[in-house]
Amino acid sequence: MDHAELTTEQVLNRDIPWETYMTTKLITGTCLQLLRRYDKRSESYRSQLLDDDGPAYVQVFVGILRDIFKEETVEYVLALIDEVLTANPKRARLFHDSSLVDKDIYEPFLRLLWKSNWFIQEKSCKILALIVSARPKLQDGSSANGEASNSKRKITTIDDVLKGLVEWLCAQLKKPSHPSRGIPTAINCLATLLKEPVVRSSFVQLDGVKLLVPLISPASTQQSIQLLYETCLCVWLLSYYEPAIEYLATSRALPRLIEVVKSSTKEKVVRVVVLTLRNLLSKGTFGAQMVDLGLPQIVQSLKAQAWSDEDLLEGLNQLEEGLKDNIKKLSSFDKYKQEVLLGHLDWSPMHKDPIFWRENITNFEENDFQILRVLITILDTSSDPRALAVACFDISQFVQQHPAGRVVVTDLKAKERVMKLMDHESAEVTKNALLCIQRLFLGAKYASFLQA
Repeated sequence: MDHAELTTEQVLNRDIPWETYMTTKLITGTCLQLLRRYDKRSESYRSQLLDDDGPAYVQVFVGILRDIFKEETVEYVLALIDEVLTANPKRARLFHDSSLVDKDIYEPFLRLLWKSNWFIQEKSCKILALIVSARPKLQDGSSANGEASNSKRKITTIDDVLKGLVEWLCAQLKKPSHPSRGIPTAINCLATLLKEPVVRSSFVQLDGVKLLVPLISPASTQQSIQLLYETCLCVWLLSYYEPAIEYLATSRALPRLIEVVKSSTKEKVVRVVVLTLRNLLSKGTFGAQMVDLGLPQIVQSLKAQAWSDEDLLEGLNQLEEGLKDNIKKLSSFDKYKQEVLLGHLDWSPMHKDPIFWRENITNFEENDFQILRVLITILDTSSDPRALAVACFDISQFVQQHPAGRVVVTDLKAKERVMKLMDHESAEVTKNALLCIQRLFLGAKYASFLQA
């Protein structure tokens, strides 16, 4: 059968010839007794055995994985361990019992990661990640399980394990061993392990950051949403680590994160992206890029939605404040652009400043006259008389200052929209609509005599 499609249940239905292994001295008599007592018993009975004698069973399982190479048996023992840890993840602490201090519990799993058998790879990865995460922390915050103090034999240290795991995880992201499960398995494991400083530095050194970026894209199915969430969780964990931030800055990560937060309805995805953006806001040029990519408008729209998560709401508020600070530092045209894109038009000094219009008129040509198009859209969509009046005035300024102003504005069908505002109930709106129409009909030569 294809190893990639094996299930734990199928593997556990096998009968393993433990007696033969004892005869050939691959396992001891004690080991055989423990296995006979445990194998094929009810879950409650096995649970009691683990409560009474857990470390002894860990030693048996790890010993078999170290000494026996027959794939069916290796798969079986990995399935047994997986079953134990799935039923109760806290049992991973058994691997760190003081009675096992001289045993190299990590080595077999680390070696098995590189077997050309997906079932063995996936189970080894999952088990290793759980065991590593369950290790006891020492008084100084570092982790136990290195070289045994009274042993001359060097055993696999925690740093060896973490580096080996990261190497395998990056290999999966580059070229998955399983077409549909390789990448989700690697991302799920990374989302747990990137809390570890050694993992962060190894991941960055192996150029892992760029392997995450293509996975940051809007998702629709349940499986793809979970993968997106865990990918964004990885990016969030990396956003606390300066060398990773440098990699994120030179990749397409930011526009992709903004695209995800704009289109996602899943609260946990929105939360993790908002918290990541909040972390990146003050780093390098991220703040200016966020403003440029329209994040202030997106944050406003997100704030209008009914979220229940307090971290998300707080993150949105912090992001909004930080973006406002960034807008304050922008050039006059960038500030103007933000005002227009947010739809918050008011009589700030630049609207009536002839120097602003002279110096910036060619900037209006950016992105196929994007800002002009937004001004024209405001005429259709805004119910705020002040915004309508300012939009009419600014369009009239564009007509007067730009060499092709009348032609561009006429082509964009602005004339009809301004005409509709000529009989608006607000005198401020009608006055500026009239000015705009006069400039459109008279042209720049005569319109320059008209004053607002």
